[in-house]
Amino acid sequence: MNINFQTLGCPKNFSDTEMAQSILRKHNHFIVNDPMEADAIVVNTCGFIEAAKIESIDKIFEMINLEVKHNPYIIVSGCLSKRYSNELKEEMPEIDAFIGVNDYDSLPHILNELNKHEKRFDNDAIVKVDDSTLDYLPFQDRSSEDVGVTATIKIGEGCNNACAYCIIPKIRGRYRSKSIEDILKEARQLAEKGCKELVLIAQDTTYYGQDIYGKKALADLLSELCKIDEIHWIRIMYSYEDKVTDDLIEVMAQEKKICKYIDIPLQHGSDNVLKRMHRPGSQKTIMETISKLRKRIKDIHIRTTLIVGFPGETDDDFDELMNFVQKAQFDRMGAFKYSKEEGTVAAAMNEQVPEDVKEFRLDQLMRLQMDISLEKNKAKIGNVYEVLVEASEEEAYVGRTMFDAQDIDNQVIFTSPRELKAGDFVYVKINDAYDYDLIGEEVISECSK
Repeated sequence: MNINFQTLGCPKNFSDTEMAQSILRKHNHFIVNDPMEADAIVVNTCGFIEAAKIESIDKIFEMINLEVKHNPYIIVSGCLSKRYSNELKEEMPEIDAFIGVNDYDSLPHILNELNKHEKRFDNDAIVKVDDSTLDYLPFQDRSSEDVGVTATIKIGEGCNNACAYCIIPKIRGRYRSKSIEDILKEARQLAEKGCKELVLIAQDTTYYGQDIYGKKALADLLSELCKIDEIHWIRIMYSYEDKVTDDLIEVMAQEKKICKYIDIPLQHGSDNVLKRMHRPGSQKTIMETISKLRKRIKDIHIRTTLIVGFPGETDDDFDELMNFVQKAQFDRMGAFKYSKEEGTVAAAMNEQVPEDVKEFRLDQLMRLQMDISLEKNKAKIGNVYEVLVEASEEEAYVGRTMFDAQDIDNQVIFTSPRELKAGDFVYVKINDAYDYDLIGEEVISECSK
């Protein structure tokens, strides 16, 4: 059968899709990019916040409404399917099957079952949403095609934290690490297929190894990954401040392949709100960790994500958050409005913040960060940075430095006297700067010819 995937949400979902594609190829199915050519369409959904749920539902309806020759089977997978399979089954009888976040091994069997019957919209959907999980994250071959220059590796699944606003532990289960041996095997496969930048992801990368090795082992994993010759950059996403160990900081400082970049979603800067969120640490411990990172790792760029409008967030709390951002001077920052999600502790809290107040606070916070970002970018003018080429744009090229993650951070727009291709690493002198972009020109040296 020809199978098309529609993937929404975070990089962890895209990693799941690649794993599912590999499973299907082993069972003699074909992956197609065009849903109009598909015998079955898998919509891999996100259900983290309300906006993501709406986007996922819209995508499901879009696939249902496709007028295609084969009248494809519609399979819904991922977080939304895990949370709301019963409700979706009632509201969308056109869906043929639901699978959860840990059930992609069941896809070949489900397709075989569907293929035995003529498609009818009144059929009872197949539901495979399993609550059981292994004690570890097993190795799975990645999709044998479409490996890009940048690829994610999921080093852990699930989460043991109990943040008041988050439903992820109920959806994806407790934390399970993948073994170092399996991660290295996966990384070598990706490297052989042309990957040059590895992005380590999990709900909490800094917890890695605690469950299977009895200690936090992210530093050990990084040391081993750095030995893979073909890998040029290694990037760490989704870290927790309270688990950033001295060993991790040291290996980041020592190893040239590890990007001088760390993503630490802190969520807030007011101790009062952090406590209500059930977050570890305080503004004091956060600033201590930031100080340690910046003191030991030259040019470290710290990215964070913040939430405004959490229940009980007062004007004073928001002022404290603004002062915290001004003091911390984050190199990269994203923010979003609190979303009330059923089944979470925060959803039942009193003092829910009005939507217009959330909007105002988000605007104020991002305006502050825009000013910080502009000043930091201006400070780069005149410097030369290594840049990963990602695309060409009219008479210029678009790339990014090791300080920027794919799709979410800054870009470098630059010219070059020679023809470049995606995946090239070049050196670019920065001549101008904007809020979130750098402008420059390639510097040709003997080593880059």
